[in-house]
Amino acid sequence: MADFLSRGFTGRRRTAPEVAERLPPGQYLEHGFPVLTAGPTPEVPWATWTFRIDGMVQSEREWTSAAWAELPFEEVPCDIHCVTKWSKLGTSFGGVSLDVLLAEAGPAGTHAMAYSYGGYTTNLPLADLTGGRAWVVTHHEGEPLPREHGGPARLLVPHLYFWKSAKWVRGLALHSEDAPGFWEQLGYHDRGDPWREQRYRGDL
Repeated sequence: MADFLSRGFTGRRRTAPEVAERLPPGQYLEHGFPVLTAGPTPEVPWATWTFRIDGMVQSEREWTSAAWAELPFEEVPCDIHCVTKWSKLGTSFGGVSLDVLLAEAGPAGTHAMAYSYGGYTTNLPLADLTGGRAWVVTHHEGEPLPREHGGPARLLVPHLYFWKSAKWVRGLALHSEDAPGFWEQLGYHDRGDPWREQRYRGDL
C-alpha cells in the first residue's frame, strides 16, 4: 500500500490555543495544503470534463463543463480535516451544491459511490451529501482548483475526513445498500467522522 502514497502522510505540530476548539481529536493545524494522492494524478481538461449522477435515480443526469456555467455557484468557507491528522482551517472552495444536482436526478437510493477519473472511489450515505453538506467544487480560494488538489473538479464534504472529498470526481452512483470504496476496502472507516475519530474500520 505504501507505493500508492505521496508525501504528507505523517507529522505533528503544536496547536495554538485559540484554534484548538476547531480541531477534531488527534488533529494538528496545517497552514499549507499538503498534496496526498492514491495513484497517479490524472489529466482531465476542463473542456471535456463531465459529471454524472446515475444508478437508483428517477432520471440519470449528466452535465458538461459548458452546462456547469448555468448552475448556481456558491462560495463555501470551511475547515477541512485529513485522516493523516492535519487540519486546514478557514479555507474556502467554490462550486455547485449537490442538493441542486440531486434534485434534478431524483435520488431513489440511500447510499452513493463517488467515482473519479483515474479509478478512485469512495462511499457515502446520501444523508451526508444533502442538506447543504456537500458540493462539487471547481475553485479554491477564488482560483480554479489546481490539478494536484483534484482539478478540474472534486467532491467537497468538509464535515467528513478529506478522503471522502474525492479528487477528479466524475460522478455519483446511487444504491440501496452501502459498499466500500478504495480506501474503505483497505481498512479505512466507512463514514469517517473526524469528531469521532472514525479513521479505521472498527472505530466507533
